[in-house]
Amino acid sequence: MTPNSHTPLFSTEAFAALGAPDLVYVRPIKAAEILADAPEGVEDFDLTPDQTLYAVCRADGARLAVLTDHDAAVAAALAHELAPVSVH
Repeated sequence: MTPNSHTPLFSTEAFAALGAPDLVYVRPIKAAEILADAPEGVEDFDLTPDQTLYAVCRADGARLAVLTDHDAAVAAALAHELAPVSVH
């Protein structure tokens, strides 16, 4: 079977475990993305849509946490015994 753009090479679970299960990445995201994902009725965010935040994500891209600065995101990952790497 030849993979194509519609056939994933790895399942989501296999991709998340690729390399090391404790490996996470820290990447900048715009607050607009967080605001768009917030459940309806939740409006206690003191964010502007163009504000830069930092997400701690698993290898499969799932967001584990969002913090206001890069150092805090790395510290949170380390506090939870995860191995953070930065993505540019």
